[in-house]
Parts: sequence; C-alpha cells; structure tokens
Amino acid sequence: MRTKKVNRSIGGNIALFLFLGICGMFMFLPVLFTAINAFKPLDEIFLYPPRFFVTNPSMDNFLTMFQLTSNLWVPFSRYLFNTVLISGAGTIIYVYIASMCAYPLAKMKFKGKLVIYNCIVLALLFTPETTMISRYIIMSKMSIINTYFSVLFPIWAASLGVFLMERFMVQFPEEVIESAEIDGAGMFQTFSKIIMPNMKPAWLTLVIFTFNSFWNTTGAEVLYSENLKMLPTVLSTLSAGGMMRAGVSSAVALFMIVPPFLLFISVQSRVIETMAHSGLKS
Repeated sequence: MRTKKVNRSIGGNIALFLFLGICGMFMFLPVLFTAINAFKPLDEIFLYPPRFFVTNPSMDNFLTMFQLTSNLWVPFSRYLFNTVLISGAGTIIYVYIASMCAYPLAKMKFKGKLVIYNCIVLALLFTPETTMISRYIIMSKMSIINTYFSVLFPIWAASLGVFLMERFMVQFPEEVIESAEIDGAGMFQTFSKIIMPNMKPAWLTLVIFTFNSFWNTTGAEVLYSENLKMLPTVLSTLSAGGMMRAGVSSAVALFMIVPPFLLFISVQSRVIETMAHSGLKS
C-alpha cells in the first residue's frame, strides 16, 4: 500500500510559527515583567495606571537589597553557600539515585515489580504539604532536624525522578543490553557506561526539576540555626517590609529566577526531546 506523505504548505508553516511565537511571548510576559519591575524606581512601581516598561531604570532596588544583606547577623555568603551546596550536591545525588532505582524497574523481572511501580505512581498524587507532618515525625525520630539532611531527604525520596527515568529507560533496546552482557559487562557497568550516557535527555530534564526544587526550598520548618538557613528564607524576610520594600521584593524575585532560567536555557533542546519521547515505547 502506498502511504500518503503529510505535508503543510508554506503558508501553513508560517501561520503555525506565528501562532507558537505569540503563545511563547504570552507565556514569557510574567518573567519579562518581573525583570522590568526589578529596575523600576518606587514611584513607577505604584504608578496608576501601571506601565509595563520602565521609564527611568535604576539599580537602587539591587543596591538596597545588598545593603540589607550586609547588616545581617550571618554573612550573606553563608546563605548563598548553603543554597548552592544543597542545590548542587542534592541534584547530582538524586539524579543518580533515581536512575539506579529506575533501571531494574525498566529492564529487569522480579517479584513485586508491579506493586513497587504502582506505589511510585501513587506517590505522585501526594503534594509535599499532605505529608509534611509525617515527614517531620520521621526526620525527628532519625535526629536529622536542623541539619542539611532534613532538606535533602524529602526531595531525595520523591518518586517523580524514578518515574521519569523508568519511562525513558523502557524504550532502550534490549539488544544493546544483551550485547553488553555477552561481552562480559556486569549490571553496574552496563548501567554506568551504556544506559546513563544514552539517557542524557532524561536526566538533564530531571536535573532542571530537581535543581529548581532545591533552589526554591526554604527549609524553614526544619532548619532553625541561622548558619544553616537557605537563601530564599533570608531574601523573603528582606522583601517582607511593607510597601517600601516593593522594589526590593522585585529585585529578590529576579535574583531567584535567574539561575534556574539559565540552567533551562542551556539544556532546553534536550528537555524538549525528553517531553516528545517519554511516552513512547519501541
């Protein structure tokens, strides 16, 4: 049977790109508005009717933010160090843990596999707020409250990473794994030298999700020592000073979204590839 090739006209392609471009610009407007507000002086922030663009751009909001941080009991660099350490180390370890858990679920047969997979899917339905009390009790019994692990463990236990990696690994050809076993590669060698390099789009996507979770977490409910507190905690405190801190609040918002935004831009092509193929099977 002869198959008919589906093709769009040049006009259809132009219309499609224009439509997608308009949708993309519309979704990007909140980020752009946040960036513009960070450079607005206080009188323009409360101007009525409000203006989208800034007339007299100023760096006063950022200067005020850094002046306020210089008067803290704990140096600003300490809060930044805590957030960078937890975000960086936590993301790398979680991606590796989730990948190792996903590999046997995707490529091995054992008793209870379906039950474990269903539990992972079921865990996706629960938001962190619904398990907050039980998580606190467990961490209290483990004596890790007011430590870095009280922030790391709840995210490390998230099932999203295992589900995402498992869905992607299922599509990996069995023939390649069998060839590696014939050549004498063990399970760990197959995982580290064959599976993980070919799963780059999936774990880069997971890196973005995990880094964003760590970067924006406050840990206020489990971190009490000032030396252990995270950057979002102190910045939210600085911006919570009423109407006079509206400019500082805008600068804080821009400061917090820049690292995740840059990370996403650097790996966006891989993320799109993952979203396009994560639901398909060979």
